[in-house]
Parts: sequence; C-alpha cells; structure tokens
Amino acid sequence: MNSVALEIPASRFGEEQSPFLSARRVAELLGVNMTELAALIGVARNTLAAKTGARKVDAALSPVVRILAMAGEMAGNEQRAAIWFKHQPIPGWAGKTAYDLVREGKTDKVLAYLEAVRSGIYA
Repeated sequence: MNSVALEIPASRFGEEQSPFLSARRVAELLGVNMTELAALIGVARNTLAAKTGARKVDAALSPVVRILAMAGEMAGNEQRAAIWFKHQPIPGWAGKTAYDLVREGKTDKVLAYLEAVRSGIYA
C-alpha cells in the first residue's frame, strides 16, 4: 500500500476546518475516554484539549491512526479494526494486543506485524 492509499482512510480521523487528527474521533472509534486515549498515546490528558498541543497530539495519534487505517483496510471497516486493535492478541507477543503494544511504545512492532500479514507471511 502506498502513502496515497493511507491518506484517504486516515483523513476520516480529522476534524473539519483543522489540519490535525481528532483525538475525540479516535477515542470514539476505540470506545475509550480521553484519559485512556492520552495514556495510550503518551500525552497528558490536558494536552488533548489544548489548542497549543495540537501538533504534539497529532504526532502522537499518527501511528495509531496508521494502524487503524491499515487494519481497517484489511478487516473491511474501521469498527472491525478497532475491535482487533483492542481485543485480538498478536502472535508472538505473549497474549498482548495492538492496544497493549502501542501503550508500551511499540507501535513499530504492530505496524511491522500488519505489513507481514498483508504480505502473506502470517496469513
């Protein structure tokens, strides 16, 4: 998948009239509150709501949105991707889910896993 293909699904995670990703939309999709989302992406809860923190939040949300967009493409829709993200253990990670790995700062491992699945390695 090229970057253009990722931009279309990922654009659904933005707010109208803003070039930044929406923490609220991501939280709603994942079924978590803003405090849980802040802990997931490693920013302070107040940073999610502050206009001055928009760039920081955007940078922290970007990997999660990439994971959800890629998983959504593979699963068929965003809701299935969110269920997978929160509940499906990833093989080789001792029962940890993508949510667990992202919370531990291992988004690169989740993205590598999704790339491998898409390539047919784990299929």
